[in-house]
Amino acid sequence: MRRRAVLTAGALAAALALTGCSASAADSDSKAARLSVSSPYMPQPVSADMAAGFLTITNEGGAGDELTSVSSDVAGQVTMHSTTGGAMAEESSFRIPAHGRLVFRSGGNHLMFEQLKRAPKQGQTVSVKLTFAKSGPLTVEMPVKSATYNPSTGH
Repeated sequence: MRRRAVLTAGALAAALALTGCSASAADSDSKAARLSVSSPYMPQPVSADMAAGFLTITNEGGAGDELTSVSSDVAGQVTMHSTTGGAMAEESSFRIPAHGRLVFRSGGNHLMFEQLKRAPKQGQTVSVKLTFAKSGPLTVEMPVKSATYNPSTGH
C-alpha cells in the first residue's frame, strides 16, 4: 500500500511538472508575434517599370513585430510607402502591433514594385517575400488582378 501511494504521488508530481511546462510554453508562445497575410493582390501595372501591391498582415500574437523589407523576383526592388493627407513617403519599416493589423491598400500604405523585370499580367501570380524584425520571413503569392480591381466589390 505504501508503494502504491509513493507511485501515485510520483505520477501526480510528474503530471504537475509537465502541466507547468506546457503552461509556460503556451505563455511564451502567446508573447510572440503570430503573423499571417490575407487579401494580397497587385493591379495589372499600367507602367512598364512600376507596379503597386496591397495586402493585410495580421498579428494574433501577444508581441509586436516590424515589417523591415519586401522583395520579389519580378522587381529590382520593392519599397514600402505611407500616404497621409495625399502625400506619399517611402518608409524603411512598418510596425505591426500585438493583436493588430498592418493594412496596405489603395490610397494608403502600399508596396511599390520598381524596376520591373517583366510585366505581370492579369491572372498571373507574383511571389513576394516579407521580412520581419523578429519573426521569420513569409512568402506570399500575390495574384495579379485587373488594373481597375476593387477588393470591396471583387471587380
